[in-house]
Amino acid sequence: MRILIAEDSVLFREGLVRLLTESGHEVVASVGDAVALPAAVDEHTPDLAIIDVRMPPTMTDDGARAAQEIRGRRPRQPILVLSQHIETTHSVKLVSTGAFGYLLKDRVLRVDDFLDALDRVAAGGSALDPEIVAALLTTRRPFLADLSAREQEVLALVAEGHSNKSIAAKLVVTDRTVETHMRSIFQRLQLADTADAHRRVLAVLAYLRAQA
Repeated sequence: MRILIAEDSVLFREGLVRLLTESGHEVVASVGDAVALPAAVDEHTPDLAIIDVRMPPTMTDDGARAAQEIRGRRPRQPILVLSQHIETTHSVKLVSTGAFGYLLKDRVLRVDDFLDALDRVAAGGSALDPEIVAALLTTRRPFLADLSAREQEVLALVAEGHSNKSIAAKLVVTDRTVETHMRSIFQRLQLADTADAHRRVLAVLAYLRAQA
């Protein structure tokens, strides 16, 4: 996979480069500020762009805003955003466009999970950090009051990007049980039911965004 990295911390950036290279990926470019990022993506057309949320010049949400600019110019560009802090505004806006992931930086230390997330996003899927999903669901919990505790648990796993089979394995239930929960969730939340895991994530987060 051809990957572009946007990260202002030299130490963290070089660590990512080494991890990705040793995992068989090619780092086509790396930039240290959000200003240079959109042009670098246009030049190298990477299979995936890994972007830090807080970058120069203002060290606030420059990376997230650059990611939105990239999506405006390249709607199908896979993007994985990294952050040290939970920030849900940009994550909800971007995930609704697909091929998007948002992970806390600590998740990189779980190498297998991190590399799996890269593959999912590059393939057009989604990968949301469980803590970010929890924040999304908690801040909008009144709209989920009709869901059972188990249905909320299933919904959180769906939003993270897990398939029915993966959810069944995590909860130690059958695939049919998960399908039943999904039908109930989409019916209660008035969301279109579909067998495609990626579309289900987009539907769930689009609903959360509508209630923000």
